[in-house]
Amino acid sequence: MRYFVYFSYDGSNYHGWQRQPNGTSVQQTMEEAFSTILSCPTALTGAGRTDTGVHAAMMVAHFDAAADYDTAQLDRLALRLNSFMPADIAIRRIVKVQDTAHARFDAISRTYQYHVVDHKDVFLNRYATRVRSDLDYNLMNQAAALLTQTHDFASFCKLHTDVKTTLCDVSYARWSQLEPGHYVFTITADRFLRNMVRAIVGTLLDVGTHKMSIEQFGNIIERHHRTAAGQSAPAQGLLLTDIQYPEEIFA
Repeated sequence: MRYFVYFSYDGSNYHGWQRQPNGTSVQQTMEEAFSTILSCPTALTGAGRTDTGVHAAMMVAHFDAAADYDTAQLDRLALRLNSFMPADIAIRRIVKVQDTAHARFDAISRTYQYHVVDHKDVFLNRYATRVRSDLDYNLMNQAAALLTQTHDFASFCKLHTDVKTTLCDVSYARWSQLEPGHYVFTITADRFLRNMVRAIVGTLLDVGTHKMSIEQFGNIIERHHRTAAGQSAPAQGLLLTDIQYPEEIFA
């Protein structure tokens, strides 16, 4: 039987989601907990990967188990797993899905947020990036609007990756103010490339500080090469917030 597990994590102490040969990952930590609780080796397949220091308010992974759990049993399993997990990983829920359902390949959209603040904040220093320059958010939103008209995001893809295509469909990309001095960039797409959001944010910050014009931002997109864009924004401001699936994959 196949199940989806919905969970969240603070990525500060992890080398990203995916297992690493020389560092602790969220995947490794969770697989060890699942294998202990279920009393058999249990592999988790995530909806994607997050880099070192990146957080997730919602992440999804699938796993297989011999038992056919009902809803009440899945709720109890989630409670047991949470008692076994470290404080920076939390299981939200576990649901049964079709045996062919895939956490990565069946996702129809993903949403990320990137948080920036213009002041020192002891409660946000792990979850937002401090920007000391004044930013022109109206200009940044004009540049961000070009992303929804773009299909090839090679300019914002990490070099030397094994992706077969750099085509993505961005349906939403916009900066908004959460509170004075605290802004968030929200972006939704059918898929994301490695380092894509951080590269986009880093380049938009150049627009916001008037180091780059809207026309230059558009030219960067058309160059289709990572060296054309700006530096990647720091990891701690990035948060995976939502993943959507078609209803038919749920049992």
